[in-house]
Amino acid sequence: MQQPRLIRPGDAAKNFSLKDQRDKTVDLYELMGKRVLLSFHPLAWTEYCNAQMMSLEENRERFERMNTVALGISVDSLPCKRAWAGTLNIEHTPLLCDFWPHGEVARQYGLFREANGFSERANVIIDEEGTVVRVKIYPVHSVPDIDEVNGWLEEMAGS
Repeated sequence: MQQPRLIRPGDAAKNFSLKDQRDKTVDLYELMGKRVLLSFHPLAWTEYCNAQMMSLEENRERFERMNTVALGISVDSLPCKRAWAGTLNIEHTPLLCDFWPHGEVARQYGLFREANGFSERANVIIDEEGTVVRVKIYPVHSVPDIDEVNGWLEEMAGS
């Protein structure tokens, strides 16, 4: 099975509907009119993923001021995400389950690591009209720089 190409700035964001840790369905197209940060992470319960998702939660109010919804997304199941969110005290940031079909959204965005069975660590920023404006892949054993992400969002606000 050939991996779809990596989504790029200028592409239309591919719609999806996934459950979050509260069993609530999040549909990307229902968020039109807001910016969306898709923060892909390989697996729950790992040190780097913990820090990545906690940074989203800690910056939630700042994101809201910039008309942005941050979504964490990985191949983990709903019960796993629910327990993980509880452990990390993540109360507001949706942690989406790209569990079944396994990694389907990561595949659609060209971010699935077939050899590992999980997604790249990546941030994808989508504008209010549903167009991808930024894509960055990070080393798996790192934490994305949240200040860099906030800088991109602030640039968008100024344009």
